[in-house]
Amino acid sequence: MKKFFAIVAMFGILSFGLTETVVAQDAAAPQTETVDSAAVDSAAAPAPAPAPAAPAVVEEENPGFHKTLKTKFIEGEASFMSIVAVALVLGLAFCIERIIYLSLSEVNTKKLMAAIEAALAKGDVEGAKEVCRNTRGPIASICYQGLLRIGEGIDVVERSVVSYGGVQAAALEKNCSWITLFIAMAPSLGFLGTVVGMVQAFDNIEKQGDISPTTVAGGMKVALITTIFGIIVALILQVFYNFILTKIEALTAEMEDSSITLLDMIMKYSLKK
Repeated sequence: MKKFFAIVAMFGILSFGLTETVVAQDAAAPQTETVDSAAVDSAAAPAPAPAPAAPAVVEEENPGFHKTLKTKFIEGEASFMSIVAVALVLGLAFCIERIIYLSLSEVNTKKLMAAIEAALAKGDVEGAKEVCRNTRGPIASICYQGLLRIGEGIDVVERSVVSYGGVQAAALEKNCSWITLFIAMAPSLGFLGTVVGMVQAFDNIEKQGDISPTTVAGGMKVALITTIFGIIVALILQVFYNFILTKIEALTAEMEDSSITLLDMIMKYSLKK
């Protein structure tokens, strides 16, 4: 009897294990079929076309302004281009010197004249002179020269102011003639290079006995480049020169106005005495 129950128990365990195996296989079968069908579908479906490759970025050589300028300078015959470059450097040096000088000559004219007037109103001529000595610029110098002769009469003061005003105006225009020289010389040097380049072109034609573009191109290129650089130098210097003239005219107008104001102050001071 015990053997019978043991056999029945073994049979039940085997049956239960077999059932679990079959259920597990049945549950795994749909997943396998799904995976297989997906694999078949993916294999059957046409492969997607590869994405177009990004076009390679071709970095074109874009030489900067400095490099282009240097190249053209070398191509334009160093003998003439060097002279044009020297004219530019010297012209700019004179322009910068004038601009600095004129900038230092500018003062607050209204404040200066108000200080002088206040000192003269108190009868303090030495105080007015001290104000002029402690102020830079041609306007203060003109006022100081007028105050030095305040006791010699208004006519003497006027002549002194006018004479010293002419001296100061000449000082403002100092070295401007050099700037105009380089303005005129730069394009002339460029035109000289043009003539030399044409002569070289005709020499090449004479040597080769042919008027082909390659024969003429070298000389013509030199001619045009030297002309271009000469005109550019003249234009640059002309702009600075006009700026300098504007500052000189403004200072001259202030000098004249201040001279008239000073004479009026000295006249009032003389009448009070």
